[in-house]
Formats: sequence, structure tokens, C-alpha cells
Amino acid sequence: MTDTVAVPQPLADEADDGAGAPLVELRDVTRSFPGPPEVQALKGATLTVAPGDYISIVGPSGSGKSTMLNILGLLDRPSVGEYRLAGSLTGALSDDERAAVRARFIGFVFQSFHLLSRRSVLDNVLMPMLYSGVPRRERESRAREALDRVGLSHRVDFFPGSLSGGERQRVAVARAVVSGPRLLLADEPTGNLDQRTSGEVMSLFEELNDDGLTLIVITHDDAVARRARRSIRIADGRLSEL
Repeated sequence: MTDTVAVPQPLADEADDGAGAPLVELRDVTRSFPGPPEVQALKGATLTVAPGDYISIVGPSGSGKSTMLNILGLLDRPSVGEYRLAGSLTGALSDDERAAVRARFIGFVFQSFHLLSRRSVLDNVLMPMLYSGVPRRERESRAREALDRVGLSHRVDFFPGSLSGGERQRVAVARAVVSGPRLLLADEPTGNLDQRTSGEVMSLFEELNDDGLTLIVITHDDAVARRARRSIRIADGRLSEL
């Protein structure tokens, strides 16, 4: 059994060669869920994200934020409309191809951390590289570099249960970026953190964005949303730029 996943063509070529093209394009995307009654969680959404953008998507519970995240992260498919990633249509990709693209190009950070409690901090950060094509000989050094970047080089042998909430979120950030994704999706990343720790985590995201990583933060918190260069409000499944 191989521990790497091939990225489908032509997306891999276009992602490498399409400098200047939008990284993310949603065109009139609707996501419907069957009823009765049918529910449209996303309605005619159009969004263009350039490489290096820092965008917040803000809205209350039930507004369509989670559906938006699932579409952007290739965890779900539009019912209507197009999603292009690095210039390539994603609608025709198989489930395995979508998983390969996620592993190589997209990092995720969640409110609840989703760390493996019985694995060390280092092992948690090593895990995604099993699927993203990073050569085996590079994995440990890259994991240690990522943990150093988030200020946790002194915690590599700890287990998540012994860390503070802020430290656990930093581990989650290191895990999300260790494979070198082009797009980082953060879903309510400060939801379980106090105000001071939230500010520290957002500053870390902004440092990563300054280095060229495209960042989309999905949040209900206006203070978090205002830190982004662009802010999109979602209400009743519809997008509007603020």
C-alpha cells in the first residue's frame, strides 16, 4: 500500500503554471438539500479569491458558513454552478481525486482542533504528510520546522491532553501547513479560545498569509472578521462583500 496520493491532471499542471490566475472561483454555486421542503443552504454564490488573499466569511449560525467551507474544501459538491481551483474545474473529479487535491493543496483548521489524543504532538503533525506526497525522508524535519514556526518546538513529545487550548490550536495550524498547501481554510478557529489566545492565533495566521499563503477564515465573530483584508458576509445562503 502506497503512502502517497497522485494529484490528478490537469489540475496539478495548472496549479503549478497558472500564476496570476485566481486560486478559487465559485460561479453561481447553489447547494440544495432534499426535503420536503428542499433547503438551499447556498444560493447563487459567486466568489473570486486571488493567490495570497486574506478573506473572512462572517455570518450567524445557520447562514450557510459550514456549507461554504465544505464546498471550498472539496468536502461537498455544488448542486448547481462551478467551482474552479487553480483554474481547473473540480466538478468532474472522483472522490479519490478530490481527496488527493485536498491533501496537497488545502489545509484545514477547525474550532475543535481534531487532534489525535493518543499520538504525540510530533505524530499529529506528521500524519497529513502520509497522504500529501511529501517524501518520507523529509517528513520529520518538516514537522519539527512547522512546530518551531508556531512556537511549540518544546512540546514535540507531549500529548494533546496536556496542552492548553491555544497550544492545541497551534498544533492544528502546524499540521495544516506542514505539507505546503496553497489554501488554508479556518473554520471558527478562535471559537474555543479566550480573547488573548485568539489574538495570538490570528496573528499566527496573518504571519502565514504574509508569507504568501491564501487564507479564508470562516467565523461568526465580527472582531475576527475585521482583521481580514476582505470580508464577505453570508446571510440566508447569499454572499455580499463588505
